[in-house]
Amino acid sequence: MGAPMATPTDTLTLLQWLSPAYPISAYAYSHGLEAAVDADWVKDADSFDAWLRDVLTAGSGWSDALFLAAAYHADGTKALTRIDDLARAFAPSRERLLETDQQGAAFCRTIRAVSQPGLGPWVYPVALGAASAQESIPLDLTLRSYLQAFAANLIAAAQRLLPLGQTEGQVMLHALIPVFDNVAQAAETGDLDELGSTAFLSDIASMKHETQYSRIFRT
Repeated sequence: MGAPMATPTDTLTLLQWLSPAYPISAYAYSHGLEAAVDADWVKDADSFDAWLRDVLTAGSGWSDALFLAAAYHADGTKALTRIDDLARAFAPSRERLLETDQQGAAFCRTIRAVSQPGLGPWVYPVALGAASAQESIPLDLTLRSYLQAFAANLIAAAQRLLPLGQTEGQVMLHALIPVFDNVAQAAETGDLDELGSTAFLSDIASMKHETQYSRIFRT
Protein backbone atom coordinates (compact mmCIF):
# COMPACT_ATOMS: atom_id res chain seq x y z
CA MET A 1 0.00 0.00 0.00
CA GLY A 2 1.17 3.52 -0.73
CA ALA A 3 1.32 6.48 1.59
CA PRO A 4 -2.05 7.66 2.94
CA MET A 5 -3.80 10.43 1.07
CA ALA A 6 -4.17 13.73 2.88
CA THR A 7 -7.70 14.56 4.00
CA PRO A 8 -9.18 18.05 4.37
CA THR A 9 -8.81 17.63 8.14
CA ASP A 10 -5.09 16.90 7.73
CA THR A 11 -4.61 20.05 5.70
CA LEU A 12 -6.60 22.21 8.11
CA THR A 13 -4.72 20.79 11.10
CA LEU A 14 -1.34 21.63 9.57
CA LEU A 15 -2.58 25.08 8.57
CA GLN A 16 -3.52 25.68 12.20
CA TRP A 17 -0.27 24.31 13.65
CA LEU A 18 1.94 26.25 11.23
CA SER A 19 -0.07 29.46 11.17
CA PRO A 20 1.63 32.61 12.50
CA ALA A 21 -1.29 32.72 14.95
CA TYR A 22 -0.20 29.47 16.62
CA PRO A 23 1.48 30.67 19.82
CA ILE A 24 5.08 29.57 19.41
CA SER A 25 6.39 33.14 18.90
CA ALA A 26 8.20 32.24 15.66
CA TYR A 27 8.15 35.94 14.70
CA ALA A 28 10.66 36.65 17.48
CA TYR A 29 13.45 34.61 15.87
CA SER A 30 15.57 35.50 12.84
CA HIS A 31 17.69 32.31 12.81
CA GLY A 32 20.88 34.40 12.71
CA LEU A 33 19.67 36.53 9.80
CA GLU A 34 19.82 39.71 11.86
CA ALA A 35 23.54 39.17 12.50
CA ALA A 36 24.14 38.32 8.84
CA VAL A 37 22.52 41.62 7.84
CA ASP A 38 24.50 43.49 10.49
CA ALA A 39 27.73 42.00 9.10
CA ASP A 40 26.66 42.92 5.53
CA TRP A 41 26.74 39.26 4.48
CA VAL A 42 23.09 39.60 3.46
CA LYS A 43 22.18 43.02 2.09
CA ASP A 44 19.42 42.74 -0.51
CA ALA A 45 16.80 40.40 -1.95
CA ASP A 46 19.25 38.45 -4.11
CA SER A 47 21.74 37.76 -1.33
CA PHE A 48 18.93 36.85 1.06
CA ASP A 49 17.41 34.44 -1.47
CA ALA A 50 20.78 32.70 -1.85
CA TRP A 51 21.22 32.59 1.94
CA LEU A 52 17.75 31.14 2.45
CA ARG A 53 18.22 28.46 -0.20
CA ASP A 54 21.49 27.40 1.43
CA VAL A 55 19.83 27.17 4.85
CA LEU A 56 17.00 25.05 3.42
CA THR A 57 19.13 22.65 1.42
CA ALA A 58 22.43 22.44 3.31
CA GLY A 59 21.75 23.87 6.77
CA SER A 60 19.15 23.71 9.51
CA GLY A 61 16.25 23.37 7.06
CA TRP A 62 17.71 20.05 5.90
CA SER A 63 18.59 18.80 9.39
CA ASP A 64 15.22 19.85 10.82
CA ALA A 65 13.47 17.95 8.04
CA LEU A 66 15.44 14.82 8.93
CA PHE A 67 14.65 15.19 12.64
CA LEU A 68 10.96 15.71 11.83
CA ALA A 69 10.84 12.60 9.64
CA ALA A 70 12.77 10.52 12.19
CA ALA A 71 10.31 11.58 14.90
CA TYR A 72 7.40 10.70 12.62
CA HIS A 73 8.80 7.17 12.19
CA ALA A 74 9.86 6.77 15.84
CA ASP A 75 8.56 3.78 17.77
CA GLY A 76 7.63 5.13 21.19
CA THR A 77 8.70 7.77 23.66
CA LYS A 78 12.21 6.39 24.25
CA ALA A 79 13.01 6.65 20.55
CA LEU A 80 11.60 10.17 20.42
CA THR A 81 13.72 11.17 23.42
CA ARG A 82 16.87 9.86 21.70
CA ILE A 83 16.03 11.86 18.55
CA ASP A 84 15.33 14.93 20.66
CA ASP A 85 18.68 14.56 22.46
CA LEU A 86 20.48 14.33 19.12
CA ALA A 87 18.64 17.37 17.75
CA ARG A 88 19.69 19.40 20.79
CA ALA A 89 23.29 18.25 20.47
CA PHE A 90 23.29 19.12 16.77
CA ALA A 91 22.36 22.77 17.40
CA PRO A 92 25.45 24.79 16.36
CA SER A 93 25.00 27.62 18.89
CA ARG A 94 23.31 28.58 22.14
CA GLU A 95 20.77 30.75 20.33
CA ARG A 96 19.94 28.08 17.76
CA LEU A 97 19.23 25.69 20.64
CA LEU A 98 17.14 28.36 22.36
CA GLU A 99 15.12 28.83 19.19
CA THR A 100 14.22 25.19 18.61
CA ASP A 101 13.77 24.47 22.32
CA GLN A 102 11.47 27.41 23.06
CA GLN A 103 9.35 26.98 19.94
CA GLY A 104 9.07 23.24 20.60
CA ALA A 105 8.07 23.79 24.22
CA ALA A 106 5.42 26.33 23.19
CA PHE A 107 4.09 24.02 20.48
CA CYS A 108 3.85 21.08 22.90
CA ARG A 109 2.22 23.21 25.59
CA THR A 110 -0.44 24.42 23.18
CA ILE A 111 -1.17 21.11 21.51
CA ARG A 112 -1.43 19.38 24.90
CA ALA A 113 -4.23 21.81 25.74
CA VAL A 114 -5.92 21.36 22.36
CA SER A 115 -5.71 17.72 21.32
CA GLN A 116 -2.67 15.67 22.42
CA PRO A 117 -2.22 15.60 26.23
CA GLY A 118 0.86 13.34 26.18
CA LEU A 119 3.03 15.21 23.69
CA GLY A 120 6.56 16.33 24.49
CA PRO A 121 8.24 18.44 25.50
CA TRP A 122 10.66 18.15 22.57
CA VAL A 123 12.40 20.55 20.21
CA TYR A 124 10.21 21.96 17.47
CA PRO A 125 10.78 19.63 14.49
CA VAL A 126 10.68 16.55 16.72
CA ALA A 127 7.45 17.73 18.35
CA LEU A 128 5.84 18.47 14.99
CA GLY A 129 6.85 15.09 13.57
CA ALA A 130 5.50 13.25 16.60
CA ALA A 131 2.25 15.23 16.57
CA SER A 132 1.73 14.63 12.87
CA ALA A 133 2.30 10.89 13.26
CA GLN A 134 -0.20 10.76 16.14
CA GLU A 135 -2.82 12.42 13.93
CA SER A 136 -1.87 10.13 10.97
CA ILE A 137 -1.19 13.17 8.78
CA PRO A 138 0.90 12.15 5.74
CA LEU A 139 4.60 12.79 6.28
CA ASP A 140 5.22 14.29 2.85
CA LEU A 141 2.58 16.95 3.44
CA THR A 142 3.95 17.66 6.92
CA LEU A 143 7.51 18.09 5.65
CA ARG A 144 6.54 20.41 2.80
CA SER A 145 4.31 22.46 5.07
CA TYR A 146 7.00 22.77 7.73
CA LEU A 147 9.64 23.88 5.22
CA GLN A 148 7.29 26.46 3.72
CA ALA A 149 6.43 27.84 7.17
CA PHE A 150 10.14 27.92 8.07
CA ALA A 151 10.94 29.90 4.92
CA ALA A 152 7.91 32.18 5.30
CA ASN A 153 8.99 33.15 8.81
CA LEU A 154 12.49 34.02 7.64
CA ILE A 155 11.10 36.04 4.73
CA ALA A 156 8.98 37.97 7.22
CA ALA A 157 12.12 38.63 9.28
CA ALA A 158 13.97 39.76 6.16
CA GLN A 159 11.19 42.23 5.38
CA ARG A 160 11.94 43.95 8.70
CA LEU A 161 15.68 43.98 8.05
CA LEU A 162 16.09 44.52 4.31
CA PRO A 163 14.53 46.42 1.40
CA LEU A 164 12.23 43.51 0.60
CA GLY A 165 8.59 44.24 -0.17
CA GLN A 166 5.60 42.07 0.62
CA THR A 167 4.88 41.13 -3.00
CA GLU A 168 8.57 40.44 -3.63
CA GLY A 169 8.60 38.20 -0.57
CA GLN A 170 5.63 36.21 -1.84
CA VAL A 171 7.27 35.80 -5.25
CA MET A 172 10.35 34.48 -3.46
CA LEU A 173 8.33 32.04 -1.34
CA HIS A 174 6.47 30.73 -4.40
CA ALA A 175 9.75 30.17 -6.25
CA LEU A 176 10.97 27.99 -3.38
CA ILE A 177 8.27 25.33 -3.87
CA PRO A 178 10.62 23.03 -5.86
CA VAL A 179 13.17 23.36 -3.04
CA PHE A 180 10.58 22.30 -0.47
CA ASP A 181 9.66 19.33 -2.67
CA ASN A 182 13.28 18.21 -3.12
CA VAL A 183 14.26 18.55 0.53
CA ALA A 184 11.08 16.79 1.69
CA GLN A 185 11.61 13.87 -0.70
CA ALA A 186 15.24 13.46 0.35
CA ALA A 187 14.43 13.63 4.09
CA GLU A 188 11.33 11.42 4.11
CA THR A 189 13.14 8.28 5.30
CA GLY A 190 14.29 10.10 8.44
CA ASP A 191 17.73 8.49 8.15
CA LEU A 192 19.81 10.39 10.71
CA ASP A 193 23.01 8.96 9.24
CA GLU A 194 22.40 11.59 6.54
CA LEU A 195 22.69 14.45 9.05
CA GLY A 196 25.11 17.16 8.04
CA SER A 197 25.30 20.91 7.64
CA THR A 198 27.50 22.99 5.37
CA ALA A 199 25.69 26.32 5.76
CA PHE A 200 28.55 27.55 7.92
CA LEU A 201 27.92 31.27 7.52
CA SER A 202 24.40 30.85 8.86
CA ASP A 203 25.75 28.98 11.89
CA ILE A 204 28.42 31.63 12.49
CA ALA A 205 25.77 34.34 12.23
CA SER A 206 23.76 32.65 14.97
CA MET A 207 26.88 32.73 17.16
CA LYS A 208 27.64 36.37 16.38
CA HIS A 209 24.08 37.35 17.25
CA GLU A 210 24.65 36.24 20.86
CA THR A 211 26.83 39.32 21.46
CA GLN A 212 25.31 41.72 18.92
CA TYR A 213 24.84 45.10 20.62
CA SER A 214 21.60 46.27 19.02
CA ARG A 215 18.97 43.74 17.93
CA ILE A 216 15.23 43.25 17.56
CA PHE A 217 15.11 39.44 17.34
CA ARG A 218 15.87 36.85 20.02
CA THR A 219 18.17 34.94 17.64
